[in-house]
Amino acid sequence: MSSTSAPSVPTDLPTTAGELARSGHPAATVRSVRTELRDNLLARLRDGVDPWPGIVGFDRTVLPQFERAVLAGHDVVLLGERGQGKTRLLRSLVNLLDEWTPVIEGSELGEHPAEPIIPASRRRVAEMGDDLPITWRHRDERYAEKLATPDTSVADLIGDVDPVKVAEGRSLGDPETIHYGLVPRAHRGIVTINELPDLAERIQVALLNVMEERDIQVRGYTLRLPLDIMLVASANPEDYTNRGRIITPLKDRFGAEVRTHYPLEVEGEVALVRQEAHLVAEVPDHLVEVLARFTRHLRQSGAVDQRSGVSARFSIAAAETVAAAALRRAAVTGEEAAVARPVDLEAVPPVLRGKLEFESGEEGREAELLTHLLRRSITETARARLAGVDLTPLADGVSALEGSRRVVTGDRVAARQVVDALPSISVVYTVAERLGAAGTEAPGPLASAVELALEHLYLTRKLAKDSLNSGDADDGTVAYGG
Repeated sequence: MSSTSAPSVPTDLPTTAGELARSGHPAATVRSVRTELRDNLLARLRDGVDPWPGIVGFDRTVLPQFERAVLAGHDVVLLGERGQGKTRLLRSLVNLLDEWTPVIEGSELGEHPAEPIIPASRRRVAEMGDDLPITWRHRDERYAEKLATPDTSVADLIGDVDPVKVAEGRSLGDPETIHYGLVPRAHRGIVTINELPDLAERIQVALLNVMEERDIQVRGYTLRLPLDIMLVASANPEDYTNRGRIITPLKDRFGAEVRTHYPLEVEGEVALVRQEAHLVAEVPDHLVEVLARFTRHLRQSGAVDQRSGVSARFSIAAAETVAAAALRRAAVTGEEAAVARPVDLEAVPPVLRGKLEFESGEEGREAELLTHLLRRSITETARARLAGVDLTPLADGVSALEGSRRVVTGDRVAARQVVDALPSISVVYTVAERLGAAGTEAPGPLASAVELALEHLYLTRKLAKDSLNSGDADDGTVAYGG
């Protein structure tokens, strides 16, 4: 189910069943959706083309298992905590379908002209023969997605008797009175059910025949429809035991259960943020790394409920918050270019605290915990990126500054003010080079780079930092120096 409309059907494609049969077009031969996915996946693997564009951090773990399941023709359930990219991976299956496939024009279930399955379509094929009109369906239209909710009904998924058709004079025994649900309408395509355990158990039972016998039952009708679908689903491990569960017969019908995970390396988390975050200002790489490390520390913290997980959306939202803080400062101070600095990281804990679930007993300590882990992340990033750089001259040079000459930063302090206050020593340029701020005349990148070094020196107790906030106003203004 694409968020955008499908492209227009190419004009050079056949428009009747006879034209299709005579054209020699590959789509004239009926292939099951599983065979189609298998063939196209194998072709991409042989050609060295990434079958899963945009999927980060699963290359050596999840994707090989998922590919084996697709090649085996299995229905798949992805099991993992929130924000691990399960839905995105399932949606990417669409890319393995043929771009265009022929369907009987006007068919409710999008049947292939050579293989009609409902009575109405069979009748039309028999009556019209080669003159049967066909149209072409784009692969984006062959993907259906349903978020499982407790109020989901059998009619939503499978179908029900259509009272309008009955009112038109058809008898209740006529199978053409059925209004088909989401699953049959996805014939020759992919059906995704997100958060499958949230589906009521009696509704899960309705999927048993679909997955095994490939038929559907609606209010006493048994229609032997040879449905051609691939059913995939996502679930949170916690849902198996708490909010709901996947009933045993349904679990047995899934050919593969693949466990997902959060990025295993900092680099993967950084790549994910860069790919997904919509940043309204420049956020240097070292700050994105700080946020990636911050998220990873939260996932390892005993104070955070790990059963709920710390979603990748936390890292993404954190980066967007930091960028917004930089943009706000640029507007207030009149800077032309908005570049995030370490001072902007302080905006993250109060804004995003609500995205986390803390263990009982941690009430009142949430802000303290987040501040501690954020500072730890800053220090680790600075050590990793400035390894081998002697920052002692920077600490000594800034410590020698007094009064109004000290290096001041905050929500209302422009980057030019920070840069102008720095002592003229070579280590400043070494830091800038290490953190990708060398070779630019704009003050923003240099101020961001040196601020990271100064904050690192402060956190390792090698440099003093004083708050310059007055009264009740707290705009984060601080001064490094003597």
